[in-house]
Amino acid sequence: MTPAATADAARVLALLVRGEATVAVAESLTAGLIGAALTRPSGASAAFRGGAIVYATDLKHSLLGVPEDLLEREGAVHPAVAAAMAGGVRRLAGATYGLAATGVAGPDEQDGKPVGTVHLAVAGPGGAVWHREVALSGSREQIRETTVREGLDLLRGVLEALVGEHSG
Repeated sequence: MTPAATADAARVLALLVRGEATVAVAESLTAGLIGAALTRPSGASAAFRGGAIVYATDLKHSLLGVPEDLLEREGAVHPAVAAAMAGGVRRLAGATYGLAATGVAGPDEQDGKPVGTVHLAVAGPGGAVWHREVALSGSREQIRETTVREGLDLLRGVLEALVGEHSG
């Protein structure tokens, strides 16, 4: 875990605690790395509920409720799939926010999507969803590590906008 990812996770957790909110994660290509990053700082239990590693496409449907027809039509690497994963883990864990990551870490393309294609989503109260698509390069491990940072950055941005920045 990079020092930057640890700092990002600590910032996200502080914002969640300030907003009296919680988060759960749904991870495909990162296979638990986002959850590991969020639980590295002490005090993580105040805001981190848990997560689901849904590496296999069928688990996205059976565990998180991603519509089967969406998965059949678009494949697992799609913005609507990331949004459904985020909403599904939010409901499953009883969290304020759900953060999801799905993508192609390589070495081969998946569902016609090139290596480095990643979709991230945050689902929040009232059905709100924020999405980020990134096209990454590098080794499989670099793509996974960058996905963790991008996911934490997306969640941090959402929380800063909703909870607000307070210096001091």
